[in-house]
Amino acid sequence: MTEHQLTADPTHSLWDRTLPPRLTVDSGDIVHMQCLDASGAQVQPHSTLDDFLAIDRTRIHALTGPIAIAGAEPGDVLAVHILKVAHHGWAWTSILSGLGFLDDRFTDPYLFHWQLQPEVTDSLAPAVLPLRPFCGVMGVAPAEAGSFRTRPPGNFGGNMDVKELTAGAILYLPVFNPGGLFSAGDAHAAQGDGEVCINGMECPADVTLRFHLHKNCSLTAPIVESSLRPAGDPAWIIVESAPDPLQAAKAATSRMVDLLVAHWGFSDIHAYLLCSVAMDLRFSQVVNRPVITVSAAIPKSVLPARTLFAQ
Repeated sequence: MTEHQLTADPTHSLWDRTLPPRLTVDSGDIVHMQCLDASGAQVQPHSTLDDFLAIDRTRIHALTGPIAIAGAEPGDVLAVHILKVAHHGWAWTSILSGLGFLDDRFTDPYLFHWQLQPEVTDSLAPAVLPLRPFCGVMGVAPAEAGSFRTRPPGNFGGNMDVKELTAGAILYLPVFNPGGLFSAGDAHAAQGDGEVCINGMECPADVTLRFHLHKNCSLTAPIVESSLRPAGDPAWIIVESAPDPLQAAKAATSRMVDLLVAHWGFSDIHAYLLCSVAMDLRFSQVVNRPVITVSAAIPKSVLPARTLFAQ
């Protein structure tokens, strides 16, 4: 196992399988990476609303990477072990005209600055909010040729905004290109399910990841193995993104049934029954139009311990 350092610059704000890797690592290696905030460091703690409205929006997400994993090929699975996500003590959240879940109600732009303590913030008094930092964007290069904006997520991961991707979680991604070409960014100090106003607590962060390559494994879209957290029990989480939220929810539920059949030996009927009594269907994000992300989660406590992929 080797440990690597990766600075944020130069970042990228497009998915493109032809982007050359900034770093190549072996399976089992650890990467300590710097991640800028979603604006690409254009927003600072002293920024005014006018400053915010003038930023270059082609730089949004400002991802760190790509990172190639030696030996990764299409048909493999990349396990990303999230070891640390540490904020820098400040964050911002905005409202923009035409964006957000309630864009017809909140039409005037707004910029809010957060001061972050190590584990909470009381910037929005009288609320005291626990901080659970994670990267809103984590993904590999898509299978399709071309350059794509980072806003819509997909089967490659990307802008999923799944708040369970905190330290201790594992993200499983299908590999579509040689090397995998993993990137991450858009860190949030905290976020609610849905990310309804368009942002979480957008912040720069220091992120530590360990990569493990599983050869010749079947996976069509992301799975999260979450860690113990104050907001809930550890869980197995299926992630699906689609323009139609019901389509995404049905796909996530169907994949959960398949997971229970394949790894716990349920019949498909019994797996379906278990989903009905134990599975939570949630919107992880509803604002990355035209794509909605749905998470289907079953607590790990209701199932025998399993390892999804052979080491």
